[in-house]
Amino acid sequence: MKRIWALFCAGMLVLGMAGCGGKDDGKQEGGQTQGSAGAGQETAGTPDSGQQEDPSESHNYEEGWTEEMEKIKQAVVDNLGEDYWPNTAMTPDMMESLLGITPDMYEDYFAEMPAINVNVDMLVVVKAAADKADAVEEALLAYYDRNVSDTMQYPQNVGKIQAARVERIGSYVIFAQLGADTTAVSEEGDNEVIIAHCQEVNDLVIEIISNLIEH
Repeated sequence: MKRIWALFCAGMLVLGMAGCGGKDDGKQEGGQTQGSAGAGQETAGTPDSGQQEDPSESHNYEEGWTEEMEKIKQAVVDNLGEDYWPNTAMTPDMMESLLGITPDMYEDYFAEMPAINVNVDMLVVVKAAADKADAVEEALLAYYDRNVSDTMQYPQNVGKIQAARVERIGSYVIFAQLGADTTAVSEEGDNEVIIAHCQEVNDLVIEIISNLIEH
């Protein structure tokens, strides 16, 4: 009888240990499953965090400007041909450091400048944000004034700098400082002749842009 009872107790003990082992295995597997789900959630969350787009990245400068701004540029290039000299896109950082125009001041823009300092041809078209057109215009006028006051840096471009124009059309503000090869206009460097030529080019460009904006 005692032997039977001892065997019975031993059997119950083995069953109990097996049961405990099964529960531990289940917890471990459950932990692994939860860990996998957690990793999946973390991975899924990564793109969400990356979807917060920096305003300065809304312009794909390497790929081109927005459709509206590319249309404006193409219209100007079609009219000026080889006399359109700006060839370097201005990034938001350059807009801020050079012109004093910060990303919160515009909805969209197009701006190109020369790659080398001896050339000063530049075209800037800013579609100002709500209530920011005045600030954009003031920044561009201030930039113009600085250039005129500091023409000693660009003695060969004095006439072109003086002939630059800032024009506001609704919420758009334009800075045109164009003229290409002014030596072809006046070999003697007659400043009045150069200014008149550059003003004519700037007026034409602003008229082209105005027609696109207003239609």
